Amino acid sequence: MQSTPNTPENPATKTKFSQRNDGKIALVTGANGGIGKEIARQMLNSGMTVYVGSRDRRRGQAAIDELGGGARLLVLDVTDANSVAAAAERVAELNILVNNAGISDFGQPPTETEVHTFRRVYETNVFGVAAVTNAFLPALRRSAHPRIVNVSSGTGSLTWSTAPNPQFDYRMGGAGAAYRSSKATLNALTIYYAQALAAHGSFKVNALAPGLRATNLNSRAAEHGGDPAEAAAQAVRLSLLPADGPTGGFFSWDGTVAAW
Repeated sequence: MQSTPNTPENPATKTKFSQRNDGKIALVTGANGGIGKEIARQMLNSGMTVYVGSRDRRRGQAAIDELGGGARLLVLDVTDANSVAAAAERVAELNILVNNAGISDFGQPPTETEVHTFRRVYETNVFGVAAVTNAFLPALRRSAHPRIVNVSSGTGSLTWSTAPNPQFDYRMGGAGAAYRSSKATLNALTIYYAQALAAHGSFKVNALAPGLRATNLNSRAAEHGGDPAEAAAQAVRLSLLPADGPTGGFFSWDGTVAAW
């Protein structure tokens, strides 16, 4: 399904947006910190109204206070069906959905990972994405150019996990199995949503590999991650793809096509 004639430009060379997007309404889940907050910030800077999804009201309000005008708090726990339903009732119109909320595991291989860890990670990284996407589809369908961006991970690439790769190939011994497999599943869901929504014509659904970023995802990210704003810039570009842009694709933070 993936097409790449209009690969988004490299965000490392441009982080400001010349095009104004006044009137566009976006929802970013897990936007009270990390990459999500940077996505919200850049969207706000381009003129959008942004719902800052946060399961914790206090942390969400702190993010709103920092981000300023145009930011709206939306209390949203992607693992709670009642919370998702209540949030969806508050949003009548939506142009862009960024499924950013995600959690990590303890970096263990599958042989040492408890089943409840797989369930906990999948609840947020997979089931939460499906729940939120389905709940907000009615609002997205009211948009002339709806866009969905799923924040995935390069560690979910089966190609990169089975071929020589300095970051996460077979030499890792399957470490981070719950997190990495959840992102591989999210990549598959991205394809299936793109195919299912193709009949509606204007939908664009893509996944993003943001790279290791300085966030609270895990200790390695916090200590060795790069600037979240770089990944956020690519997420924003995928959310603003033109009508002839790609759908059902997987892209790295620098705009290149990522391997499935």
